[in-house]
Amino acid sequence: MTATTPNLPTQYDPSSTEAKWQKYWEEREIFKADPNHPGEPYCIVIPPPNVTGKLHMGHAFNDTLIDVLVRYHRMLGRNALFLPGTDHASIATQTVIENQLKEEGKTRYDLGREKFLERAWQWKAESSGTIINQLRRLGISADWTRERFTMDEGLSKAVRTAFVTLYDRGLIYRGKYMVNWCPASQSAVSDLEVEKKEVNGHLWHFRYPFSDGSGFVEVATTRPETMLGDTAVAVNPNDDRYQQIIGKTLTLPIMNREIPIIGDELVDPEFGTGCVKVTPAHDPNDLEMGQRHDLPFINIMNKDGSLNEQAGEFAGQDRFVARKNVLARLEKEGYLLKVEDYKHTVPYSQRGKVPVEPLISTQWFVKIRPLAEPALAALDKDNSPAIVPDRWKKVYRDWLVKIKDWCISRQLWWGHQIPAWYAIEETNGEITDETPFVVAMNAEEAQEKARAKFGRPVQLEQDSDALDTWFSSGLWPFSTLGWPEETADLKAYFPTSTLVTGFDIIFFWVARMTMMATYFTGRMPFQDVYIHGLVLDENGKKMSKTVGNGIDPLLLIDKYGTDALRYTLIREVAGAGQDIRMEYNRKTEESSSVEASRNFSNKLWNASRFVMMNLDGQTPEQLGAPDEKSNLELCDRWILSRYHQTVQQTRDYINKYGLGEAAKGLYEFIWGDFCDWYIELAKSRLQGDDAASRRVAQQTLAFVLDGILKLIHPFMPHITEEIWQTLAEAKDGDSLALQSYPESSSALIDSDLEASFDLLIGAIRTIRNLRADADVKPGVKVKAILQSESAAEREILTAGESYIKIVAKVEDLAISSTLDKEMKQAMAGVVGTIQVLLPLAGVVDIDALRAKLEKKLGKIEAEIKSTGGRLNNPKFVDKAPADVVAGARNALAEAQKQAEILRDRLKRLE
Repeated sequence: MTATTPNLPTQYDPSSTEAKWQKYWEEREIFKADPNHPGEPYCIVIPPPNVTGKLHMGHAFNDTLIDVLVRYHRMLGRNALFLPGTDHASIATQTVIENQLKEEGKTRYDLGREKFLERAWQWKAESSGTIINQLRRLGISADWTRERFTMDEGLSKAVRTAFVTLYDRGLIYRGKYMVNWCPASQSAVSDLEVEKKEVNGHLWHFRYPFSDGSGFVEVATTRPETMLGDTAVAVNPNDDRYQQIIGKTLTLPIMNREIPIIGDELVDPEFGTGCVKVTPAHDPNDLEMGQRHDLPFINIMNKDGSLNEQAGEFAGQDRFVARKNVLARLEKEGYLLKVEDYKHTVPYSQRGKVPVEPLISTQWFVKIRPLAEPALAALDKDNSPAIVPDRWKKVYRDWLVKIKDWCISRQLWWGHQIPAWYAIEETNGEITDETPFVVAMNAEEAQEKARAKFGRPVQLEQDSDALDTWFSSGLWPFSTLGWPEETADLKAYFPTSTLVTGFDIIFFWVARMTMMATYFTGRMPFQDVYIHGLVLDENGKKMSKTVGNGIDPLLLIDKYGTDALRYTLIREVAGAGQDIRMEYNRKTEESSSVEASRNFSNKLWNASRFVMMNLDGQTPEQLGAPDEKSNLELCDRWILSRYHQTVQQTRDYINKYGLGEAAKGLYEFIWGDFCDWYIELAKSRLQGDDAASRRVAQQTLAFVLDGILKLIHPFMPHITEEIWQTLAEAKDGDSLALQSYPESSSALIDSDLEASFDLLIGAIRTIRNLRADADVKPGVKVKAILQSESAAEREILTAGESYIKIVAKVEDLAISSTLDKEMKQAMAGVVGTIQVLLPLAGVVDIDALRAKLEKKLGKIEAEIKSTGGRLNNPKFVDKAPADVVAGARNALAEAQKQAEILRDRLKRLE
């Protein structure tokens, strides 16, 4: 792997290079963490992707952000650990297996739990490598020797320990409550797994007749099928319209059941008619009224979303089929009064992608307030964790304040089986709501506890449900480090340093981790939480499987290279927490933004290759750093000042999570200052006869290039490793990732010098532009006149005279305080307060140039006339969108400016 001569291939090949260094890093355990390392610990645990998943752009973005931070802090000398792993994804994985069985004409019940789990584990073994290998392709500096899985032996023990502890302390309980039921997965889902969608639906109005035949009341509902389970109609007791009917009874249509009219202040008199149907078994508000008024609870729904025997003739029908049939029956019998179009929100299961049903069900819950209070106190008293950007702090805090008890049981087989065992012989061999149970770490302990509880051996059966995936994920920052054992990793790396995650799981994951860690360890699980935005598609829309507008990061990696994708994702971040947009052409499967980053890679490669070809086979270490006391030229002092300024700026940005700003600053310095200017200025010295000047140029080039590779390594690790290994003639086992991050020397930062050099660069750029506008051939040297009334500016221009001549190809340069305004056959330009004049007599064909400029002026004048006419038309100004009118005005102003410049140039060519 070690280069024998400091030379690079002509072209950079991302594919082979990236694979080579990923293998090198892993085989030599470059990123293996050591808890006994003397450096200050720095640890980030990966937000575990689903074991069922494939790398998507969100993973690429999140994990690149993490890797930049980890690589940076590792290079600062900290004891860095990037801990990888995957989540078992209960619902997603079970869905995959059940779909496979469905294709075979089977269900999980045909297999039985044991065989089903065997198949699930087999599938996990076959497919889990996909997402892990894709993460490896991102080049993340994870310690793969510590890879964890939420259902591995250690983490399973942590989950059981947490459950048993919380239960023993009265913070986990089992009870019959209304839950969000997902008919698709046939499982309860927590409030946080419910997505509110606004839909264009209907509001159906029915009449419910009084039992005595004296009339009817009008009720309205968006879920007409639930009327089959109505056990009352409620009105507000303060509503004068209905006070006199409270206590009367109605006959429920279709079911012919007599139901009372009750008064309850929960009813909003402004909604509908002010009379609401009450279905205590299928609505949370109705549940409260049912409990207050001792109403019957009639469940009409099966767990698969079909109606049960309580629905009479509609039993066995899917809920939405039953809706149509119930409406048809009500309309036929004259009970349907009217139908209104009605926009309202419907709760959908995020996993099942279907509307949830409120159902009363026996489930396991965490009593959440005792866990939330310590986390809330830490935030209010110590601002812990520190949340970046700060605006998400309120969102996090509000959730801790408003949080409800957490339903943690799921009617699934894949996952952490709830460690509760029922004494089924006490209830005729079945598990019922009344079956006594014990909670234990394992079956043996359960038998011991049952024997102690009942005074004899009893037949036990474990709860068939699995825990909510987020229960194990809530333990992730400390269970992955060995908790509940006091391991060396837990002592060294916990609390972790930073959590990097998206805003969409602040509730799902962030808050649960802070609550769990605070309760079980007494400490926050991380010091900082860096909340990033989303990666949007080329139209600024959120990427979605449903919409089908995702962009495959692996496709872009294959086309442009990993470093190009990584750098694009980071560079596009304009402020912490902001969404980024990915440019993408779906027809060609190309991305202009990633292509630009690949071009940047090539620029760095070519510049590095040029530098190494001119170091006479010496490494930066052999050449030594440029000495401030040696014969540093003006451009040497300038590039060293810019370099140290960039070092400080990059450190400051990364330390404040300004990763996008850091990436942009490095781009500007590397492409602009180093490649476009310093290398160009150094070329003549490298090829000249002045040995001392050549040596200083070599030292400066090598020193700055070495620093550049270290500065940008966290962002683009593969190409920088490849170049550095060759530049430094590194030995096997060495890695750029383990080198020290550059430090800034304030003594070498000279802001005045940088400002002066900017003036020189501006003058050179203006001369170059004038040459191009005048069609001066590249190899032809010209005369140039620079005029400034400022003595300080003239002094700067004089000091940089040689640079102007070399780079702008000027053979005769005049710097003066006055300018011959009458000079003919010349091109003129301005940079700041400096006038630039380029005499053209004898250099170009004046007549041909005049004709070219006149033609260009004619086009611009036609544009001015057209755009001006539009803007003088009141219909256009009044009716066109404001941004279109503003664009036209800007275009007119620019065209007028260009026309003025062209007229001045034509005048000088007379």
